[in-house]
This record gives sequence, structure tokens and C-alpha cells, in this order.
Amino acid sequence: VVPTSTTNIRVRYAETDQMQVAYHAHYFTWFEVGRCELLRSLGQSYRTLEESGYKLPVIEAHCEYYAPARYDDQLEIRTKARLISPVRVRFEYEVKRHTDRCVAASGLTVHAAINSVGRAARLPFEIRQLLA
Repeated sequence: VVPTSTTNIRVRYAETDQMQVAYHAHYFTWFEVGRCELLRSLGQSYRTLEESGYKLPVIEAHCEYYAPARYDDQLEIRTKARLISPVRVRFEYEVKRHTDRCVAASGLTVHAAINSVGRAARLPFEIRQLLA
């Protein structure tokens, strides 16, 4: 079973351009919201991961845009996690508008686990087990 979570957000005015369309870079912020909520739903958090000496910097990011998200749209961010090696995890995202269930965007981020001195490190066993 692939760990999955769903998070709801609303497009804020500050996230839009003059046409009230969500600016493309904000999708990566929304991906981060989904990622944090997925970890939290699994009983972990970025905070506890970092407190235990690990960080997950982004080493790859990709987003495809299909339909605009506009000011005040309610969006659903569906996030999945896949362990791709003991030191790398891939998160996949799908952003849908609530009103018509249209997929606005999809994307992925890949993260490498590093320790407190910035060297590659195996993810803690508990996390690997949750994502395997």
C-alpha cells in the first residue's frame, strides 16, 4: 500500500497574478503542504525528523499544469510517497479543483536524506518502513 494523504487548501489572493490565476511557483509550496501533512498522517513530522538529525532537501522537482487555479478556489492536494532507495524518497502530487474535480496540476519531488553535517544518510528505519 502506497502511503497517501489528501489536504485541502484555498487559493489566497496573494498567490494570484493580475488575472486572479494562481502563480505557477505556488504549486511547489502547496506540494510542501501536502508532503508535510502526509508525514504527519503517518505519525512523523519534519520537525521530529530534523530533531533526530535528518533533513530531506529537494534534489528534483517537476510540475505539469493542466488548468488554472484561481483566487478563492478550493483545492485538494493528493500526495503519495514512495521510497526509491534507503536515502531517497519520491513524493507525487495531484492538485484538483473542488468545484469540477478538474486536475489543475500534477508533479513530483525527490528528496535525499542527509544527516546533521550534510552528508547522505539512510533514512531512519521507522520512516523507511512507513514508506516501503
